[in-house]
Amino acid sequence: MLPAGLRLACLLLVPRRFWPALAIGEALPIAEMAVLHASAFGVYFAIVASIPPILFCMPAIAWLLTRTTLLRADGQINMGMIMGAALVCAAATAASNSAALASVVMGDGSATPPVTASLFLAWILGAYLGALTLTPTIMALRERLARQPANVVTWRAVWHSALTRDALFFVVPGLALLMGVASQLSDGPLQCARIAMAIPVLGMTWRHGWHGTAIGGMLASIAMASTAFELQDPAMIQAQVVLSFVISTSLLLGVKVARRIAATLVSRAREASATPHHR
Repeated sequence: MLPAGLRLACLLLVPRRFWPALAIGEALPIAEMAVLHASAFGVYFAIVASIPPILFCMPAIAWLLTRTTLLRADGQINMGMIMGAALVCAAATAASNSAALASVVMGDGSATPPVTASLFLAWILGAYLGALTLTPTIMALRERLARQPANVVTWRAVWHSALTRDALFFVVPGLALLMGVASQLSDGPLQCARIAMAIPVLGMTWRHGWHGTAIGGMLASIAMASTAFELQDPAMIQAQVVLSFVISTSLLLGVKVARRIAATLVSRAREASATPHHR
């Protein structure tokens, strides 16, 4: 559920005075969808489904922001706070979906699909993985933008970025190869190919810290989703659980790796400035 990632990023970055505009912006397309399906699922469903999920997330994020900050005292990203917010918003989104499904009255008189525990957990997983797919990537790009002179990103800066090169020349080809292999497999071998898509995430974490995790996790999540053959495939859900665990642990580890990389760069800069230059 990629909108879950965009929703969380907006709540973390947009000032609270603009939150009503976020709710209205999300409500408009959702309400249109609900109205179009009112004849099939009932007017009550259309009313409940028109409530934007961001309204369920706002109180939790507001509570978190009053007790912690997006950045730690040392300037590092508070990854634990982001992941906690992602999980809370995922649960709120699942609750919103459950309320909408419970309000369905089938127009043809058939039985309403029940809200089962497995379905509820699948919604939580989808929203959580969607948050991990987009929110850290947005945060990483925002942090890298702030490092650019005058906050202007140039093509030269992007092309000479080691993160860009590793993503384009190693992660993308590797995932494309696994996607091609997965298209020819089934059952157990297919599941192994899907789980192998988490390996580039670990490599990017080791090389670039949590920025690498964010980019690698986004690409791996997209690649894994492209191997799905049906909606809510149980095998796919199992693979996504593994990917969610890998991305979560890698993001936490990536903050420490980023701190190590920054310390190394500072040390090299000091050594270079201390070395006498001869003409």
